[in-house]
Amino acid sequence: MSYIKKSLSSEESIHSIFKLHWMAWLRFVGWMLLALPTFGLTLLVAGYEYLRLKSIEQAVTNQRVVFKKGIISRHSEEMRLGSVETVEIRQSIWGRLLGYATIVVTGRGVSDVRLNWMDQPLEVKRAIETALHQN
Repeated sequence: MSYIKKSLSSEESIHSIFKLHWMAWLRFVGWMLLALPTFGLTLLVAGYEYLRLKSIEQAVTNQRVVFKKGIISRHSEEMRLGSVETVEIRQSIWGRLLGYATIVVTGRGVSDVRLNWMDQPLEVKRAIETALHQN
């Protein structure tokens, strides 16, 4: 069971789960391709990169925005929807051409939650704002 599902409160439900853009997987693919000329020495690095990417969870529930990463240790950032002030899309030229971006959810004070390598960034922003207005 995922971290997000385990951490739901009694009246909380998942609104949207966000997936990573395929560009986030390029480093993994690069390490896998290097396994051939290095006689498999980079397979450990490729395995770590695969586990790192699979451990990332990003979602919005009806009460909060959640980002979690970590294979053995865990790092999570969460922000209550009532604290959200802005939802920004930060997109480079390459991100614009290939369809990925970083979504920055800024709350009261100096806190923010960064969702990196987001596939379909406008849909992610729309899902967070929809959850904000339903709250």
